[in-house]
Amino acid sequence: MYKLVAIDLDGTMLNQYGEISKKTKEIIKKCIEKGIEIVPASGRPIDSIKTIAKDLGIQHYFIAGNGALVYDVQGDTILYKNCIKKEKVLEIIKICEENSIAYNVYTDKVILAPNLKFNVLYYYKENLKKEDNKKTNISIVQNLYDYVKNMKEENFLKVTICDESDSIFHAIIKKIKDINGIEVLDISHMSRKMIRQGTEEIPIEYFYTEISASDVDKWNAIHFLMTRLHIKPEEVITIGDNMNDKQMIENAGIGVAMKESAPEVIKVAKEITDTNDNDGVAKVLEKYFT
Repeated sequence: MYKLVAIDLDGTMLNQYGEISKKTKEIIKKCIEKGIEIVPASGRPIDSIKTIAKDLGIQHYFIAGNGALVYDVQGDTILYKNCIKKEKVLEIIKICEENSIAYNVYTDKVILAPNLKFNVLYYYKENLKKEDNKKTNISIVQNLYDYVKNMKEENFLKVTICDESDSIFHAIIKKIKDINGIEVLDISHMSRKMIRQGTEEIPIEYFYTEISASDVDKWNAIHFLMTRLHIKPEEVITIGDNMNDKQMIENAGIGVAMKESAPEVIKVAKEITDTNDNDGVAKVLEKYFT
């Protein structure tokens, strides 16, 4: 009997437009009614996931910042955190600024960026479809280094680095990997997302990586919840598509990869489901819970 299902959002539960299909919503709500712990597990900050969790009827927990935080929905509080230190964030910003590469800083409350590009542009466009109280909090800051340096205590979840050029991107990543006390996610393929602008569909494509504190991983966050809820690994299903999902897919009782997942994720998965545009998540939940 499976008791907990951890599900990635972008590229997994959400389709290429950042939406959850009616079919997926319905099956998730049925699982919750049966007492199954459905846990969104995303790289997004808290407020961005809160909106989705509320829409799905998630009443207990979600994982933010790729495992940097476990959030208690009912208590409106952080239960677990492993955040990147401010001095490490500043080192990363300095390298990005010196090499003119796009980056943004995720705290538990806001995404900080020097401009509106790549993943931040996608979230911005996503916000245009949402009510004010459901939007992902984005702040464009001209001098982000000084802004972060002068911030009071914050939970820094991760830094995301993006570029359209493969060679430039990997050259910068090589420099950042020399910083101690951080984890650089090994992503070697392009992110491809679509935004709607009037009647047009515009693709957003870029190479990216995510940098967090050492030992930050979705599986570590899931393990915290397993201990709290007295759930065994063999009672857990995980569903994802990218390298930040690899550990949870590899270690769960049933680790499921989306059809168009990163090759390294496909290799460790016990099952492959359909794509995020063809209700891959719903098909897994139907198989095990209906």
